Amino acid sequence: MIELLQQYGKAFLWTDGYHITGLAMTLWLLVVSIAFGFTFAVPLSIARVSRNPLIRWPVQFYTYVFRGTPLYIQLLVCYTGIYSLASVRAEPILDAFFRNGLNCTLLAFALNTCAYTTEIFAGAIRNTAHGEVEAAHAYGLSGWRLYRYVIMPSALRRSLPYYSNEVILMLHSTTVAFTATVPDIMKIARDANAATFMSFQSFGIAAALYLVTSFTLVGLFRLAERRWLAFLGPSHG
Repeated sequence: MIELLQQYGKAFLWTDGYHITGLAMTLWLLVVSIAFGFTFAVPLSIARVSRNPLIRWPVQFYTYVFRGTPLYIQLLVCYTGIYSLASVRAEPILDAFFRNGLNCTLLAFALNTCAYTTEIFAGAIRNTAHGEVEAAHAYGLSGWRLYRYVIMPSALRRSLPYYSNEVILMLHSTTVAFTATVPDIMKIARDANAATFMSFQSFGIAAALYLVTSFTLVGLFRLAERRWLAFLGPSHG
């Protein structure tokens, strides 16, 4: 049991030598992938609902591919598949990027969550109340100003409950990062199990860490919903 605790001590460390590990690595994977996914999903969601098929179809194809294939396969393609190409290894920048397991993991995670987030935001844009758009037109808003000041703020607020589910699912999806030798919680659990053969305790602690992190995120999103979605609740007086 002492050996198990020693192994799992890494899960609570922010650093292990020159590298972050354990819970810190899991949170790093989540935050960075969600940040990139959210940033690119906003313009892609606008393109996704465009009436121009030349703009809409490429985004639709991208979301179809990444929502229709397992994240584990996407990670393997980024981690081993792309680097196996001679053209990639011939380019110094690409060679350095795809040789790093953490870079490949973040790329796969960001592309995956961006695809799901794009569809979430696109659905919210489609469901924008027609009255809001008409009122904006009455005030002279159109084009990018209409999206910036009316459609996107409304869509982002209304998509918050669905987006929170995507963030939680992304947290759970980080468990495949060990495939690229990234030292997250799951890799530490596997190392602890290999060193102690205490499978129930090793993976039980990992489950507890993910559970606490998930409920913390749920609580934060509930606070955000109370603040930004209060106008959707019943009025009092």
